[in-house]
Amino acid sequence: MRVYISADIEGVTGVTHWDETDLGKAEYGPFREQMTAEVTAACEGALEAGATEIWVKDAHDSARNLLAPKLPKEVKLIRGWSGHPFLMMQELNNSFQAAVLIGYHSRAGVGTSPLAHTMTGMLTRVSINDQPASEFLISTYAALSVGVPVVFVSGDKGLCEEVAAFNSHIGTVAVKEGIGNSTLSLHPQVAVAKIREETAKALKGDLALCKVPLPGHFSTEIQYRRAYDAYRNGFFPGAVQKDETTVRFESDSYYEVMRFMLFTS
Repeated sequence: MRVYISADIEGVTGVTHWDETDLGKAEYGPFREQMTAEVTAACEGALEAGATEIWVKDAHDSARNLLAPKLPKEVKLIRGWSGHPFLMMQELNNSFQAAVLIGYHSRAGVGTSPLAHTMTGMLTRVSINDQPASEFLISTYAALSVGVPVVFVSGDKGLCEEVAAFNSHIGTVAVKEGIGNSTLSLHPQVAVAKIREETAKALKGDLALCKVPLPGHFSTEIQYRRAYDAYRNGFFPGAVQKDETTVRFESDSYYEVMRFMLFTS
């Protein structure tokens, strides 16, 4: 079994402030360690479930966060950004049997995490078919577009509730809860143990239950903080500037949606 893991940091236990997510800040080091520990736990759970090969995409900011020597030897690590439209799911294809998302977080515009956002700070809202879109949804649709189910997600409580509403068969571990501009987090070792256990459980289950049909058509909207970003990105081929801060793009192909996001976010 080949397993793909996409890893972010804002949904890692304890992470509360942007300085803790920034490679250039003094506070970043311990949270980089915890991100690595949680990804390692997911890898160990995958191996317990029978994975023979694991690819991990470091998908936060610079994509140079995970400490490779601490990952299991079965892991192939994707660092940096290639510029491929799959973004946080780069290199995923139909040769994988399952995908796992670690350290994911609540979407832009909600109060369930002090670090809630979608993709970049220049966006205030992303929607797909009038549904507010988190990075979980964007990545899960990318996986489904190549026939791969997302079977497990870890992150904040708000995100895990979104995942359960999307498909209750997808396993989750909420490692923390956002309360205003604060977080209530599991102990790091407890988070690691839960992620290892629940990843294994998810991968030993019926993976087909985690699949949902992709929509036949996608109407995607991106709302920007600044009007001039909407003006510029409204010139993307096929896009339409809906109002001063919003651009809409329509396609039957999710790959084209991802290409739109790559160039406009």
